[in-house]
Amino acid sequence: MFNRIKLSEAEIPISQVQNQRNKINTRGTLKSKGEVRNVNMRAGGTIDVCDAVLSDDSGEIKLTLWGEDIAKVKEGDTIVIKNGYTNSFKGEVSLTKGKFGEMTVNP
Repeated sequence: MFNRIKLSEAEIPISQVQNQRNKINTRGTLKSKGEVRNVNMRAGGTIDVCDAVLSDDSGEIKLTLWGEDIAKVKEGDTIVIKNGYTNSFKGEVSLTKGKFGEMTVNP
């Protein structure tokens, strides 16, 4: 069902991502990608955002993609997140690379 993805020593399985708030290093397969929507930013202006699902053999988590990152990925891609963080909204935890994190596609 899932592609076997080997984690580096610094990466944690997706099942453990919800237990960590920041400095998250993980990888998984993009299981699905939702519709792009445009949201207002606190600092003014707008930005595109898209919710996706990142999965590995241990579980899955909502991945929030912002701006240019949306077009970089498609379903089935292997995604590596370095220095990402989680937040919770209405009881649902989501992972994002954030401003200071990195996202690598099909490393």
